[in-house]
Amino acid sequence: MTTPPLHQPLLLDALEHHRAWGTLPRETRERLAQTLPMRTVAAGDEASTAADLHEQLHWLLSGTLQLLDGQQQPVVTLYPGEWFGLHTGASTDVQHSRALTACTLVSLDRPTVDALRQEASSLAYLLPDPGAAGSTRRASGAASGGDPALNLMTTPVRSLIKRAPITLPPHTSIREAAQLMCEKRVSSVLIVEQDHLFGVVTDRDLRNRVIAAGLDTQRPIMDIATLAPMSIDVQNPAFDALLLMARHNIHHVPVLDGQRIAGMITATDLTEQHSTSAVYLAGEIYKQASVEGLQQASAKIRRLQQSLAAAEASAYSTGHIITAITDAITTRLLQLGEAQLGPAPIDYVWVAAGSQARNEQTAKSDQDNCMVLDDRYDEAEHGKYFKALSQFVCDGLDACGYIYCPGEMMAMTDTWRQPQKKWAEYFSRWTSQPDPKALMLTCVFFDLRAIHGKTELLDKLRSDVLGRTQGNSLFLSHMVGNALTHQPPLGMFKGISTIRSGEHKGSIDLKHTGVVPIVDLARVYALAGGDAAVNTHDRLTGAAAGGAISEQSARDLRDALEFLAYTRIQHQARQISRGEAPDNFMRPDDISNFERSQLKDAFNVVASLQSVLGQRYRH
Repeated sequence: MTTPPLHQPLLLDALEHHRAWGTLPRETRERLAQTLPMRTVAAGDEASTAADLHEQLHWLLSGTLQLLDGQQQPVVTLYPGEWFGLHTGASTDVQHSRALTACTLVSLDRPTVDALRQEASSLAYLLPDPGAAGSTRRASGAASGGDPALNLMTTPVRSLIKRAPITLPPHTSIREAAQLMCEKRVSSVLIVEQDHLFGVVTDRDLRNRVIAAGLDTQRPIMDIATLAPMSIDVQNPAFDALLLMARHNIHHVPVLDGQRIAGMITATDLTEQHSTSAVYLAGEIYKQASVEGLQQASAKIRRLQQSLAAAEASAYSTGHIITAITDAITTRLLQLGEAQLGPAPIDYVWVAAGSQARNEQTAKSDQDNCMVLDDRYDEAEHGKYFKALSQFVCDGLDACGYIYCPGEMMAMTDTWRQPQKKWAEYFSRWTSQPDPKALMLTCVFFDLRAIHGKTELLDKLRSDVLGRTQGNSLFLSHMVGNALTHQPPLGMFKGISTIRSGEHKGSIDLKHTGVVPIVDLARVYALAGGDAAVNTHDRLTGAAAGGAISEQSARDLRDALEFLAYTRIQHQARQISRGEAPDNFMRPDDISNFERSQLKDAFNVVASLQSVLGQRYRH
């Protein structure tokens, strides 16, 4: 249903307050409000045809809708303020759009959009011409054609499956399996019995476990298979498959549709999506047999970040990819350490803290880590081993460019290498007696993620901590006070305020006054709501779902986080390209007037939400 294109004050208001349309001259916004028809789409109805997606731009004013691929599978969900259509770059798979709730839309044809791009250069930046070379990234939440990693986030695994699964029963001989792989020209087969996946055999298994070992090829394939292999669901984004491969050094992942086997995807399938040097870098890391080899491999991380920045990958996807490489280096150091020192005498888990735990690392990162040991730990019997192992790993990380934590919050420090019961005592004391040091330690050690070892040791600890913090108003009020010490760099009249003296005079600290205030807000929301999420984006989503903040505020903070983190990554990429060491200090003059305006808007969003939280938890 279409409304008359006259007297639409709601549309004018929406134009004025939108981050993109609001950059247009007022007279242009008034003209659009008078001429653009609004239409409503009922929940469940198609919002646009496939042809419309390429010939019109659709702006979602209210409601939520999904973009779908040719098989009617969801690709991405859009929210008020976002747009879709008029581009082929966001996802070549998108063929349909369906309203999840009742929606209000405005549609603009191609000539209108082209005219608006000419009228406002800022809009041309936010809404690039998909046919133009080197077009810049979009402002809306949908994926950009220039962001290969984000394309993987919006591309379902289902779309990467190229053929029906090649399966064999467990009793098949190795020779028969090899013949079938040759005939079908595949690098792997799935072992299936009664529709259940039991294992996978790859060409690498044939080389390493059969040919090199001189194994009888008449033996069953179960003798050389990887049993209970890691798998992924058809509905998951392909980005999840990338991370699974990078973190676990695997190149073949079975795809399941519920319990049914849907197919197999490989690292090559992802390479065709232009995005997985991370998989191969992780594979190279796991091949290294010395710290020196890891040093050489880790030198490629900066180039990886440069390539992601050049592709205008989102900060969210960049953080996950860079962190996956850090995880791989850490895991390989632990493996090398255990090979040198012998197997661990008791269970332990190596735990990442800080930005590594949150999957938010960049090329400029120090190390924050700890160890949680089994409660059978005895200092006299086990102390020497774990001290040597932690020293080996922390020294190795430093050699690979992850400098020692200035505050010595590392597993090589005796205090942060303790049995589970001691860690429980730490958190009990910190949450019941929240002095400044306890609050600082909680900020570091609440952001924890298991990297290697017995993960259950950390799971129980985190569960107990969340039980202590949820609803603990005294502790939360102190946490809020601590969080508010990191303020966005805004002056008296809400303009950007730069550092006034010292080495970084005239710049802003994109980490400590940009990203960190949002990280702090999200951490408080998670502590208050008992949310086990660690990633800041995920915590903000959980905060909205739990009612701690509105959906709109959560979106505003996620957008602010993405923009600030993206700006930081681009700043570091420019430094790396000039041969400089990356840092977090950027001069506002290094970016455009439009970007400075966005920067100020992001800082104001953070300041506003800080004020709300401060009022809620006043002493």
